[in-house]
Amino acid sequence: MKAWSNVFAAVSLLAFGYWCFLFLSGRLYQARETQRFVRERQVKSQSLETLVPSNSPKTEERPYPDKGSAVALLAIPRLGVSAVVVEGAEDRDLKLGPGHIPGTSLPGDGGNIGVAGHRDTFFRPLRLIRKDDAIQMTTHDQEHQYKVVSTKIVTPDDVQVLYPIGQETLTLVTCYPFDFVGSAPKRFVVRADCVDCRAQKQIQKGDGR
Repeated sequence: MKAWSNVFAAVSLLAFGYWCFLFLSGRLYQARETQRFVRERQVKSQSLETLVPSNSPKTEERPYPDKGSAVALLAIPRLGVSAVVVEGAEDRDLKLGPGHIPGTSLPGDGGNIGVAGHRDTFFRPLRLIRKDDAIQMTTHDQEHQYKVVSTKIVTPDDVQVLYPIGQETLTLVTCYPFDFVGSAPKRFVVRADCVDCRAQKQIQKGDGR
């Protein structure tokens, strides 16, 4: 009996050590990429101010980001959330930070921006989110403000929450319930509408971009 107790204790210690490793790896990645993102944004902003008049329209089409690259800085001030959003929503991506769901819109493009995150790390504060909470998405080019309009609980196969609705929308997705042990059976979805997007692109329903 004592031998089994020792085995269980060893396994628990290893599991805890692995969790700590993943947690610290994610935090170190976030700290490093946040500094890099801010630095690159400042350099790009200065370059644009030097080369392009401030009142000139932007005509350059933005390329879709490479997998694993930093897409934007996500901030929910009231909840103290601040994280670099990476491109990709697979498990290895979500260990580093919230992940931009491939195929969904990018900030500023006028569609539905899908961002997924683990409920036990970066998106755990979403359990406290409220209607009208402010959310910021800062890219290398600009910053957009969003306001939470609704939350809902859906099944994992309910992909309609990522469909565009004719205006720029930010959709945050995490597993639910928040205190569930193991693979959670449902998804918690936060929808926030852009409040400072002037020219909205007309998006056809079903087109992820």
